[in-house]
Amino acid sequence: MIESNRIENKRELSDSLEKEVIAFLNSAEGGVIYLGIDKAGKIMGLEDADEVQLKVKDRLKNNIQPSCLGLFDVIHESHDGKDIVKIIVASGSEKPYYLKKYGMSEKGCFIRIGSASDPMPVRMIEELFARRTRNSIARIRSPRQDLSFEQLKIYYQEAGLSLGDKFAANLELLTEEGA
Repeated sequence: MIESNRIENKRELSDSLEKEVIAFLNSAEGGVIYLGIDKAGKIMGLEDADEVQLKVKDRLKNNIQPSCLGLFDVIHESHDGKDIVKIIVASGSEKPYYLKKYGMSEKGCFIRIGSASDPMPVRMIEELFARRTRNSIARIRSPRQDLSFEQLKIYYQEAGLSLGDKFAANLELLTEEGA
């Protein structure tokens, strides 16, 4: 269990947990974080692995955006009579993932480079976000094709604005095919 681009060892649960998880979520293949193992790969063990598991789940659920629920698993294992926690992190499909309190910035987004988790450059954040939004709602075809957007027209009229003939396309309410 030597550290690599896919494995991170932590002696104990620390403040950098979310940073490491985000780096794996933003990577191409995900990774595994071991709590209770030092950097050299020596098993140190944890005092209360069950409590650590709960803390990990709550921190990842509450501190990372977009939601990473379903993209990680927290497993209690025993090695050499010592308890450790293994966190398996999948590569996410809604990149970039980031720390909720810092937003989509260099302080909030991380990428795995070798055995380190480094701040993601702004250009990479912008490229990943653009790729994510291109694959989002604008590409989903509605099962109902009889939509007239009358309420939207009324809203615009009440606001003193007029909608042209191409408002549905301009507001990206239509797919590229016009559906």
